[in-house]
Amino acid sequence: MFTIMGITGRVGGSTAETLLAAGKKVRGIVRDKARAAHWAKQGVELLDGNLDDIGALTEAFRGSDGVFVMVPPYFAPAPGYPETKSIVANIRSALAADKPKKVVYLSSVGAQHQHGLGLITQSHILEEEMRTLPSANAFIRPAWFLENYQWDVQSAQERGEIDLYLNLDRSISMVATRDIGELAAKALQQEWKGNRVLELEGPEKYSPAAAAVAFSRLLGRPVTGHPIPRSEWHRLFVQQGTAEDRTAPRIEMLDGFNSGWIDFEGDGAERFKGKVTLEEVIKSLIAKNFEPA
Repeated sequence: MFTIMGITGRVGGSTAETLLAAGKKVRGIVRDKARAAHWAKQGVELLDGNLDDIGALTEAFRGSDGVFVMVPPYFAPAPGYPETKSIVANIRSALAADKPKKVVYLSSVGAQHQHGLGLITQSHILEEEMRTLPSANAFIRPAWFLENYQWDVQSAQERGEIDLYLNLDRSISMVATRDIGELAAKALQQEWKGNRVLELEGPEKYSPAAAAVAFSRLLGRPVTGHPIPRSEWHRLFVQQGTAEDRTAPRIEMLDGFNSGWIDFEGDGAERFKGKVTLEEVIKSLIAKNFEPA
């Protein structure tokens, strides 16, 4: 039995699908069983997951051959990341009590750094806390999610533009969530001791300019990249609903990617390449956007 956190999301869902395809039993920790009903139909055991309840988490982990852990990301965290620290502490306490043999964690590219990460600081906090557990731990550090282009589908369709915060012509490592889930499932079925770092990127590096080309080809209309001046980021993030005093982590993260500071560690890490391409992901995002509500 493998226990999956975040099974209703893309990465957790891909992890569960891969394990089920391999004939493994899966348990999903969910906050809303109704939303996860399709998993129950596939034989997944669903347990309520209150991340504030250490006892409930401990029970959910009990009897697992392996656990996949992901912490809900906060895109506008309070200063000092108290939300993440609280959840990570609870999960750590539950894992320490149940003592599963192996745990695979969703971390992030760049999580080896102690500063200059912005929102990715949440992954650094996770790694620092969980490394001290006696279980076999594997930290997956995926590149920039290709599915982040979901936020550009509507503007590409309606305006023929995608707004850019990453440098237009600079290619960086990106990866599809399906590849992340498949690597997580593979790791859960392996045996090892101590701590591992698994760095994952897609089949090649991509630039925002390449994404605009892919949108153009798939939509059958010209789509261009619209660079957003850094001086406008704070105002636009507030306009999008972020509190005035909570835009800094997102800006720091974007600066980290644009400067090259947020990158893979390299030495001491295992390197993997996914198979899903940029165009495949954008095609699926466009198709989903056309689905009836």
